[in-house]
Amino acid sequence: MQISELSDRSGLTVQTIKFYIREGLLPKGSVVSATRAEYDHRHLERLRLISALREVGDLPVAAIQRIVEAIEDERVSLHELFGTAQYAIGPHVAAPYDPHWRAARQDVDALVRELGWTVGDRSPARDLLAHTFVALRRLGFPITLTDLRPYVKAAAEVADHEIGRVADGAPRARTVHTLLVSTVLYEQVLTALHRLAQEDASARRFG
Repeated sequence: MQISELSDRSGLTVQTIKFYIREGLLPKGSVVSATRAEYDHRHLERLRLISALREVGDLPVAAIQRIVEAIEDERVSLHELFGTAQYAIGPHVAAPYDPHWRAARQDVDALVRELGWTVGDRSPARDLLAHTFVALRRLGFPITLTDLRPYVKAAAEVADHEIGRVADGAPRARTVHTLLVSTVLYEQVLTALHRLAQEDASARRFG
């Protein structure tokens, strides 16, 4: 297909597509003449991934570039590719490094070890959980494994379900797309279902 058709099918302007090519996010088309290049379904899939990372993940071009490089580098394992995408997505929480935050971060690290989870030290989720622990303690809610266990169980089951949806031998770009949808959109689904379930539980107990 020509770039005009690629534009129509992707919903992106020709100028945007050319920008992604210049930035190295999209491979150049196959040159067929001095003024024309041909593109195929791989270019369309890449544009859909870039659009998802930009619009759903709200990622800057530099972060998308790192993900694209990981996709194209076959030496990067699928697990490392997941990490590159997930760490880029965030959320990123500013770490104040006051005594309360440091104590909370140590508790998070201890929890991860106790659960036996394999999680990188730089995982943004560690800082996010530590930030939440600080807020809970300031409101007078202690953090105990007993209180966390239902959330841990639910999170583990959801994560196993999401990773299990990744088909063996699926294209690396499609794998990242699946991760993005699971991390960003299905987290909203999980939040919404949680609140619906809370209302139902309240109605059954207090209604």
